[in-house]
This record gives sequence, structure tokens and C-alpha cells, in this order.
Amino acid sequence: FSSRPRSVKVFINPGSHKKEAVHIYRQHVAPLFKMANIHTDITITERKGHALSVLKECKLDEYDGLVCIGGDGSVAELAHALVLRAQLDANIPESDPKPVKPVKPLGIIPAGSTDIVSCSVHGVRDPVTAAMHIILGHLQQVDMCSFSSLGRLVRFGFSAMFGFGGRSLALAEKKRWMPSARRREYAVVNTLARLRPEDCELSFLPAKKTDSNLFNQRDPDLDQDLEQDSESEDEESWSTNQGLYLNISIMSIPCLSPHTPQGLAPNTRLANGSAALIAVGNTSRSEFIKHLKRYSSSSGQ
Repeated sequence: FSSRPRSVKVFINPGSHKKEAVHIYRQHVAPLFKMANIHTDITITERKGHALSVLKECKLDEYDGLVCIGGDGSVAELAHALVLRAQLDANIPESDPKPVKPVKPLGIIPAGSTDIVSCSVHGVRDPVTAAMHIILGHLQQVDMCSFSSLGRLVRFGFSAMFGFGGRSLALAEKKRWMPSARRREYAVVNTLARLRPEDCELSFLPAKKTDSNLFNQRDPDLDQDLEQDSESEDEESWSTNQGLYLNISIMSIPCLSPHTPQGLAPNTRLANGSAALIAVGNTSRSEFIKHLKRYSSSSGQ
């Protein structure tokens, strides 16, 4: 927020984690917003995609920003919806993978099982800390990725996984009725039992070094530099690797969580205009398990 907000649109996912999102908002967030004299317009989502459909139709100029109370899935849906809404307002087709910067900021109140985005942005997964950032109008730019297939937009997001990570997440999503810890263990163990490599061709542009300050904020001239870089991408040399990979991850944020204290992409910054490409080549199951265990270490990989 450019200044302290006076009116916000609030989205609450009542099904997040242990179904505590409504309780977290009423007990920890709403009283603070009331004391700060912030007017709230609340939508309790009823299904997947509900927030997206509401955001497409609502009058954003009535609010200073949006607030999401939920887990990473809720945050990802709202972040995607915000960029998509910016495209529609700019008369750009929804299928166009080139993003438009949203005009409204998104505040995140963690209420999920891992809260990767909140941990990466705030450093903690505490709803009161997150609410105070919103009340004080703190702004933090965060990079997102545009995922497309055959030139058509699939989704805007913070990360994507292919191979082991993608299969384990998909399996966990099918077992939403399980407690989060059990669901995570079930998905990892079953995917490891069927571990197999994929033959892939990776093409990427190596990141250029950019200057950032202590708080990982962009250099004032970085946005202009990035625009110039994007115009000259075709003239740059792409690197290509062909081979068997057990897992491929693309992440525009560090992806911190209580389970990964250094993050899944520890060398990634929040807003430096680049994303981490992490490719794990074909190896034995035991070596791959060692690789996964290192993520839970405070010393990282």
C-alpha cells in the first residue's frame, strides 16, 4: 500500500488446513483492522475458483487492496486472479502469457498447513505480524512466473514442479480429507515408491546479476533494465540441456516453510526479476532421498 489502507476486500477460505481461517480472522485480524479503522468487505469462498470469479467482476477502485486468509493455494489463486484482472482491464486476452502488473496489492494472512508464500515474504507464519504489515501499509514487491503451453497462458504463479514434485503434490491434493502431516507423508512415500526419471529438454536464459539492497528491493532502474532485457532475449544465447531428470522445479521465491528452513530455492530473492531452475538428474532412490532430507536441514543443500 502506498499509504495506510482504509478499505480492503477480504477473501477467506474456510477449508484451509484445519478449517481455522474464519477463526483466525475473527480472533486475531478483525479486531486489529477495527482498531485501525479499516473497512472490510468480506467474501468467504465456497469452491475452487470462487475468488477468481468474484475478482473479475468486483470494482477494485473501491478498495486500497486485497487480503487473503488461507493457505498457499488460496494465495496462488488470488495472485493469479489479480494479474488476470489487470490483463482484462488493459484489454489483453486471458490467453496471453505476458503479464500486466496489478494495480492493487495483496495482503497475506497465513492460515494453511505450510504457508510457503507468507514465510517467504514475512519471514514468519504469524497472522498478527501479517495483519500489522497490512495495517501499516508495508509494501514488498514479489516476482511471479508466467506458465504457458503452445503460446497460451496456463497460469500465473510463484512456482511449478515437474516429475517427483509434481506427482507428489497432485497425489496429496487427492487426499485432502487426510490430516496435513499424514497427507504429506503419504504422498511423498507413495511417489518415492514409484520414482522414475523423465526424459526432458531444458532451455533457459542464465540470470544476469542485478544489484539489490539489504531488503532485496529492486534497484530503481531495474524495472527499466528488465524491460530492455526482455526485448533482447531473442538475441541472447539460450542454454539447453537434454537428459533424464527425477525432478524439475521453477521458483520465483525462496519457498520457505517450517519444513524447509532455508527454502526450496535458497538462492532466490523475492523481487530481482529472475527465477530459480532446479533440476535433479537421474540417480538412485537412496541418493534422491538424501537430497530431499537436506532441505529440512538449517544448513540447506
